[in-house]
Amino acid sequence: MHCMNEKFINHADKGYQQAEQKAAQYFASLYTQVRDKTYVTTLTEDIQMWKMNHIHHSSWLSFFSRTQRKPDTRDYHRYIQWLNYTGKLDAYLDRSVSYIYMRDLGKALNSPDTQLRIQHAIVDIKKHLIQSTTENGGDQPAFMNLAGLYRWAQKEGIETATIWVINKLRSVSSHIPKEMDAEQAQRKLIKIIIGVILHVMEEMDDKVSAAERTRRLDEAIRLGYSYGLTYPFIDDLLDSQVLTAQEKEQYSRMIRAALLTGSVPELGDWTGNNMKLIQYIHSELSDAFEYIKEHQRPDTQQTFFEQSYVFFHSQDIDRVKVLTRAGYTNEELYIPVILKSSSSRLIARSVIGAPENEGFEQRTFFYGIYNQLADDFADMVDDMREGAVTPYTYYLKYHDKRSDLINPFELYWVVISYLIHNVYDSDAMAREVILDRAMNGLKRYKERVGTEKYNEIMGIFASGNPEFNRLIQQMVQKADDVDFFDKLLRDQMITYLKNDSREKEDFFNTLKTARHQINNQLKIPKPQGIPAMKKQLIDAANYSLEGDGKRIRPILTWVMGVNEYGLDPSAIVPLLRSLEYMHTASLIFDDLPTQDNASTRRGRLTLHQMHNSATAELTGLYLIQKAIGEQSSLDQFNAETVLALIQYSAQKAEDMCMGQAMDLDSKGKALTLKQLNMVCFYKTGVAFEACLVMPAMLAQVKEPEIAALKKFAYHAGIAFQIKDDLLDVEGDLLLLGKPIGKDSENNNSNFVSILGQEGASKEMWEHYCLAMEALKEVPRNTAFLKHLMNYMVNRDR
Repeated sequence: MHCMNEKFINHADKGYQQAEQKAAQYFASLYTQVRDKTYVTTLTEDIQMWKMNHIHHSSWLSFFSRTQRKPDTRDYHRYIQWLNYTGKLDAYLDRSVSYIYMRDLGKALNSPDTQLRIQHAIVDIKKHLIQSTTENGGDQPAFMNLAGLYRWAQKEGIETATIWVINKLRSVSSHIPKEMDAEQAQRKLIKIIIGVILHVMEEMDDKVSAAERTRRLDEAIRLGYSYGLTYPFIDDLLDSQVLTAQEKEQYSRMIRAALLTGSVPELGDWTGNNMKLIQYIHSELSDAFEYIKEHQRPDTQQTFFEQSYVFFHSQDIDRVKVLTRAGYTNEELYIPVILKSSSSRLIARSVIGAPENEGFEQRTFFYGIYNQLADDFADMVDDMREGAVTPYTYYLKYHDKRSDLINPFELYWVVISYLIHNVYDSDAMAREVILDRAMNGLKRYKERVGTEKYNEIMGIFASGNPEFNRLIQQMVQKADDVDFFDKLLRDQMITYLKNDSREKEDFFNTLKTARHQINNQLKIPKPQGIPAMKKQLIDAANYSLEGDGKRIRPILTWVMGVNEYGLDPSAIVPLLRSLEYMHTASLIFDDLPTQDNASTRRGRLTLHQMHNSATAELTGLYLIQKAIGEQSSLDQFNAETVLALIQYSAQKAEDMCMGQAMDLDSKGKALTLKQLNMVCFYKTGVAFEACLVMPAMLAQVKEPEIAALKKFAYHAGIAFQIKDDLLDVEGDLLLLGKPIGKDSENNNSNFVSILGQEGASKEMWEHYCLAMEALKEVPRNTAFLKHLMNYMVNRDR
């Protein structure tokens, strides 16, 4: 065995025992205050001072002032504007940023350096918020979508890491079992990544060069993902019912061995329904583990593994508890809570290899249980239903049978008093932030469960001192200005993820439904009495049309025409057919030996392989004529509009021919990016444009909207083509339904050959952003188009 492994093994249990001893001493100190009620007087005085800034007596005029009425926090932009308008934004950001510095960064608020950093952060955030609420109107905050995230990445020069983590998050989300909460797993993982980034940013000052800042942020994203992966794939997985009891035991042993030895064990023998899931998780966690280990300094590696072991072991101790066992001691209930809540924060700092900081470690150790008790209070109903043992669920079940049990709600206030006076030295700002957070948590819980349920819960958990409890409930009822920016962002993220999940489901359902309907309309009939040669042409055309095509173009037309412009679905069927006929004809020509010389298309032999080149050429021409015929049969629309549409369609067909000619002429030549963009637009972009513009023409929408649609189509088309070029290098033949590597074989210039894979990925995301930004100018529900863009850049075929 490695000497490094021996080192980890020798220190692991000793490290846990030391942490457990420290936690026991902390708990004993808290228990003494619970027993003697010494916290009541001190904390009552704190609340009396605190409430002077939070109990406001409104004048009668305020009831008639609509402009000053507080909006719902779900309306993100209006709420920020209201805070700014009423002069509350500075104080709101002050307590919010101060809280992050306390909780996530382990800072003392009475430090002049910390205060300077907080004030700088407030100025930057306020400037961004005011600007974004002015520019975005009712849209989601920019950082809640991929385009906003990528724009930030460009400013920091970390596009590659951001693309990497976007792909990783998508992969993780697709592998979350249905028995687990995919949205919560995503949110937790994103939160951890942000936390690690915050730690890295806090370690940097103005003297750090731009190149070094980029390197550290790139590393922080990857480290954050690598550490954050443990939440869905260790904690949540072991807490869920996905694995059998035997699998959980086997999996836990593997995790424990990795932390004890510093090396991930081989997967070993796994069988059953979860084998593929475990293989994926083992691969991802192994890579994550090695990445973290490689980026640890020798002097911090031991600390990282010790803290990780403390976290895992304390979680494991809590996980095996059962609510039916009535004999757990207070120490057994609370010491693991202290350990896991503090070590999870300590790991976030050690994972970046930050130097030891005794003040940070002490504050973080004592602070953790404050957050954990607040979270457990908020989750106690769900935890009770699932049979999970937390201080709150255990007290709910046994408080009337065991007088020795500590009331966790009372202990929560003891922790608050301890933090204010013993950890933060009675600092006024620390008192302000901690009490703000406590009252905010109770207010949010009361709003969520309703007054009746809240009062019922308080009847059980009310502090042993009735007068003190009345004071708390008065503050919950009357206190104002206790909300926090991170909670606003959390609520926004939850809403965004839920809406995004619903819209994504709607998108794929629409794709499936529309594709099925369009497929049923495409087959060209063979009337009785037509010549045999025409039958052969129709058969050849139907062969090409019956392939496994995505039908994105006619689907796009159907969605915009029917859902957004209100056109009659049956009236636009000829237009849908014409678009697919035109597209299929272009593919037939592209595949010819004289052009791209492809052997398969849409998962089957190309038409010239099935028949011959002459038949393929004639079939392509036949489909073009059929398309024109379909367009001329749009008899439920204004004749002049239909004529204009046919003229527009002819122009786009000319453009496509020119694009293919440009593409053929470029073989063997090194194109510039500008030239390639032009070729790409004429080959691909014009088709996307036509799919959007034609239904808009039939609906007779105004020119500015059509211009915005054209702008979107231009960038969407290029993004689509870049993804095609990337798939030509990275793709799977079975998924694509066509050979890979054809561009290289044909000596064609494409985005990958010009920019390389990394450069092509960046260019694709740039056009993705430009397309998404163009949608802001379209006065319609653009959810389908947004998800179409996500589909385009994330597809595997």
